[in-house]
Amino acid sequence: MKRSARDEAKRVLEIEADTIRGLVDDLDEGFDRAVDLMKSTAGRVVVTGVGKSGIIAQKIAATLASTGTPAFFLHPSEAIHGDLGMILSGDVVLALSYSGDSDEVTALIPHVKRRGATLVGMTGRPESTLGRNADVLVKISIREEACPLNLAPTASTTAQLAMGDALAMALSLEKGFRAEDFAALHPGGKLGKKFLKVKDLMHTGEALPRVPREAPMKDVVYEMSKKRLGVTGVVDGDGRLVGVVSDGDLRRLLERDGEKAWRDTAADAMNASPKTIAADALATEALHGMEAKKITSFFVLDGEGRPEGILHLHDLWGIESI
Repeated sequence: MKRSARDEAKRVLEIEADTIRGLVDDLDEGFDRAVDLMKSTAGRVVVTGVGKSGIIAQKIAATLASTGTPAFFLHPSEAIHGDLGMILSGDVVLALSYSGDSDEVTALIPHVKRRGATLVGMTGRPESTLGRNADVLVKISIREEACPLNLAPTASTTAQLAMGDALAMALSLEKGFRAEDFAALHPGGKLGKKFLKVKDLMHTGEALPRVPREAPMKDVVYEMSKKRLGVTGVVDGDGRLVGVVSDGDLRRLLERDGEKAWRDTAADAMNASPKTIAADALATEALHGMEAKKITSFFVLDGEGRPEGILHLHDLWGIESI
């Protein structure tokens, strides 16, 4: 009786899930040595493979690179037709081939050795050409492919992908890779923005609004209008922040006595308890702080208490959706 599409999907998923669970038993000193090699190399990790394994190799290279390990994909056929120069002495070459006897990969082996690179083989057959010639072997055994004909690479490529992730994550842990490091390598994506710091977003230099304590109200309003942040800092004679004047402060001042307000100075109108935040604080922390305090900006001070930046709520739009 022919299986339904859903039954077939369940069968495939069960085989691939069992395959990944089985990889736990494949972990041995070869995995440890591979991680140590990639951690200690002064070169790069060159990931190679052909066919479906080549596609998985590209993903592994990308994951390594995005988690702090310089890595790139090299097609084995292109390598032996002129791209061998991309492999340098001291590099670690991670070669993927479940059979361990893919012609394109085995043809690359002597050239990897000649270039002075270390060969890490990821294969399901330790007795294969790749398994026997690798300096370090990472095993990925499977019972069967998920293909109904047991032919198309399915469970084997899932095993490669999962073991590649395991290598990359173990390596990032060994290197002490931090959220801040991840953000530095992902500045354009949402994951990177999640770890942006206040200093990455704050306004500095001429964009920083500030007036002296004795500034007349017309100068205060001019500064706030010019910098377009709805607030200005108030500084003393040494440039230290002693208060802030916001749009709200101005409105309340005018409501109390509009005529007198224009004769006041910045010191008369300011809030003498300005809210500040550290330059190294996460942008998400700043956003939560503004929401909790019901304010729209934080000043950032240097070690002497002088303003070096200002972060406005508008600068954080989009952060809350990450």
